[in-house]
Amino acid sequence: MLRVESAVLSFGGFRAVNGANLEVTAGEIVAVIGPNGAGKTTLFHLITGHLSPDSGRILFKGREISGLPPHVICRRGISRSFQVVNIFPRLTVFENVQIAVLSRERRTFRIFSEVKGMEADEVHSILRNVGLYDRRDAESDLLSHGDQKVLEIAVALGGKPELLILDEPTAGMAPEETERCIRLIRRLSEELGLTILFCEHDIGLVFEIAKRIMVMVRGGTVIQGSCEEVRRNREVQSAYLGETGGC
Repeated sequence: MLRVESAVLSFGGFRAVNGANLEVTAGEIVAVIGPNGAGKTTLFHLITGHLSPDSGRILFKGREISGLPPHVICRRGISRSFQVVNIFPRLTVFENVQIAVLSRERRTFRIFSEVKGMEADEVHSILRNVGLYDRRDAESDLLSHGDQKVLEIAVALGGKPELLILDEPTAGMAPEETERCIRLIRRLSEELGLTILFCEHDIGLVFEIAKRIMVMVRGGTVIQGSCEEVRRNREVQSAYLGETGGC
């Protein structure tokens, strides 16, 4: 579904992404891990059009998307969440997801007057899926941090993605919120058939839910393989997981 081929992006003399390669097959959950500054978020920016590579290619379902603007990539079937919660804090939970749905349908004009009831069934369905239906009328800034992160996933689902990209989905969550998020990610993959690509610093979580893992160090790809292949890789052990192999 997704292929990144030798992607390079420099800021001045610093190569934030340095020949990164990544493959994601439809229906699987793939994790990208690496130390701070390895280039994980920058790679996600390249995939979603927030940045353009200096060289290399990014293909989605066989078509090159390198350098396309984010809204075009979103409409082709890729949605994402961010490290820092990116929602409209003064709008309700319902309105945040509704905006995403209406944007997908190109019906965002006069959004605060004539469209109040538009696409309500789909919005309610998404909120039930992520467990936020009972909070649908709450202002988003009144939600807990964990619920705000889940709302951001709900907003991403409003774009009807085939590939969902999650940038540190459990960052800042309490343990019970993290467990809830893990269950949600699994369910989105198993019940909705979503392909999921995520990065995460919680290595235990990564090895628990990812089918395959890509490891980045200094902007490049060290390995992409199964959890066991990543555990056994000596370069990964020394650069990221430590000599014990992590977990």
